[in-house]
Amino acid sequence: MSKTGLSRLHIEGRWFLDEHGRRVILRGVNLGGDCKVPYPDGGTNFPSDFANHREASFIGRPFPIGEAGEHFSRLRAWGFNCLRLLTTWEAVEHRGPRDYDVAYLDYFAELCRLAGDYGFYVFVDFHQDVWSRMTGGDGAPCWLFEKVGIDYRRLAESGCAHVMQHLYDYARGGRQEDRYPTMSWVQNERRPANGIMWTLFFAGRDFAPGLTIDGVNVQDYMLEHYLGAQREIARRIRDLPNVIGFDSLNEPVPGWIGQSLTYRHLGPSDTNPDRAMPGLAWSPLDGLLVSHGVTRSIPVLEFDPTAKPNPVVHKQDRTINPERISIWTSGQSDPFQDAGAWRLNDDGSFDVLRDDFFQRVGDRKVNFIEDYMGPFFARVAENIRQINPDWILFAELDPLSGFLGPGFPAETPPNSVNAGHWYDVVLAVTKMFSPNFSLDVLTGEIATASEQIQARYERELGKMAGMSETVNGGAPTLIGEFGIHFDLNGAGAYRAFHAGDRSDAPWTAHIIALDLMYNALDTLLINSTQWNYTASNSNDLAIGDGWNQEDLSIFSRDQQTDPADINSGGRALAGFVRPYARATQGIARTMKFDRISGTFEFMFECDPSAARSTEIFVPRIQYPRGCVIEVSGGNGTAELDLDDQRAIVKVEHPGEVRVVIRRKPWTP
Repeated sequence: MSKTGLSRLHIEGRWFLDEHGRRVILRGVNLGGDCKVPYPDGGTNFPSDFANHREASFIGRPFPIGEAGEHFSRLRAWGFNCLRLLTTWEAVEHRGPRDYDVAYLDYFAELCRLAGDYGFYVFVDFHQDVWSRMTGGDGAPCWLFEKVGIDYRRLAESGCAHVMQHLYDYARGGRQEDRYPTMSWVQNERRPANGIMWTLFFAGRDFAPGLTIDGVNVQDYMLEHYLGAQREIARRIRDLPNVIGFDSLNEPVPGWIGQSLTYRHLGPSDTNPDRAMPGLAWSPLDGLLVSHGVTRSIPVLEFDPTAKPNPVVHKQDRTINPERISIWTSGQSDPFQDAGAWRLNDDGSFDVLRDDFFQRVGDRKVNFIEDYMGPFFARVAENIRQINPDWILFAELDPLSGFLGPGFPAETPPNSVNAGHWYDVVLAVTKMFSPNFSLDVLTGEIATASEQIQARYERELGKMAGMSETVNGGAPTLIGEFGIHFDLNGAGAYRAFHAGDRSDAPWTAHIIALDLMYNALDTLLINSTQWNYTASNSNDLAIGDGWNQEDLSIFSRDQQTDPADINSGGRALAGFVRPYARATQGIARTMKFDRISGTFEFMFECDPSAARSTEIFVPRIQYPRGCVIEVSGGNGTAELDLDDQRAIVKVEHPGEVRVVIRRKPWTP
């Protein structure tokens, strides 16, 4: 037991176990969405050309140290026991190679320590989305482009990256579907800047053998600097007992690894049987040509729920890079051309030399998960465990792998967790939700009732949990991200709040969506960290979480009408502040909460050899008048502590135990 009162955790099969032998369910939150951008004015709601990238500071993300008590107290009151704490490679090494931001490292370490004081387990997430801020996301430091021979100032204007700061009309504000469409940053994964950088990061030795930086291959150079930034964080928090491990890397993508040079994925085919996703259908060749200033016409895929059997269809093309801007510095050719994939001729024509260039290395057909993610997981695990041998690796694959992928690589290290992400794809992309109509973009199936939506959530999350069986014969599942936009359905809830409505009514859709997600998590008895808590969140449609108009924060200052009320500023609390079994004296079998009636049911197989009793979170939000607890089996009893929002279930004998918690009826 640590001095903070937290019991150290370890892995046993699919469970986290504490020092007392209890099986622990981690229910946490990502902290926080604005950690992707510098403090205080680095959000995408501010215009920027990124010229000050070396001077950027992330001290103050997710909040200044002086505010930590307020935010940690609120998250504890909402029942969370775990934080996926965000940092970025850029935050640590933005000034230049191995020029680490020591003041930021000290700040981050203090944040981890304080989290332990408030009872939170922490695992560190080196976050990225679509490579970097300069390519429309976050993550890697800008100076890496210089090392590769790319002028970052040309990425957006050439069409090689889709960047809010380049496209958005800040004087106009609000949503701008004509200039910067909702959630369009996701499509950067297919654009050339991401294709180039991710391919070099994971497979530079295979596909760019001639590109060296400071005497080493580009892949080795990039990886060693990423691991070096990770080590700088690790060294400062190695002795904190509440820090349980590191995420491998948020939502890694394969770049062009495994793709045909000329293939455009417009729908299921013999080349690629997977369904296509909305957005530009780039081939790697399209991307390479555009990167050299060649104008290309690219197919655009769109949602069409009436189209059968595939609701994603090709309806138009888009002209990319009409100004013929090259992103390569003077005299620089791309490393794949140098390696013999293709040739750009002096007259602007081109030759495809190896259509399978990104698909084969010698006689070997490449497999991204086995050939590249497996060795990457091994390197990250080795890196962090040189600092603390007990740390858990929270392993993430490509975000689509949970829906489409076969499983984790054979080389996944011991003491690893399946930390994949899951979202309701259509809700996430469209910012629309109705319990009476929900489209599954991967199958075309339409749900017309909340029960059907929940069943789909259970199937999808169950498939992800099933992937954990491929991690060393069985490992815990922790859904590292899931959640909803709070500006759903045209941000009607914000308008109602601004007009004075403080009831739950404007948030009904949000509450139902979250309730269905947590119901599925309960059914499957899996761990999770919801995306996200942003201390600086604003109800302004240009701002949200401060990054690309995402707005998934469960808290907003704009809704904090009473700073003395710990719940003030919370959004749709009834959807996610709910009872769950934090630690079980035995093996959990079933867990279910009915939000409408307030009835919580938990069944477990008791193991009296576990040194401490079962603990259940009992939130006042769900039980404002108190509750009644029934325990049957094992000669069990329950002690309720509503001040600490928990019930302790003490059981004397082995066997099945059933716990039911009900709201106390209202009495006049």
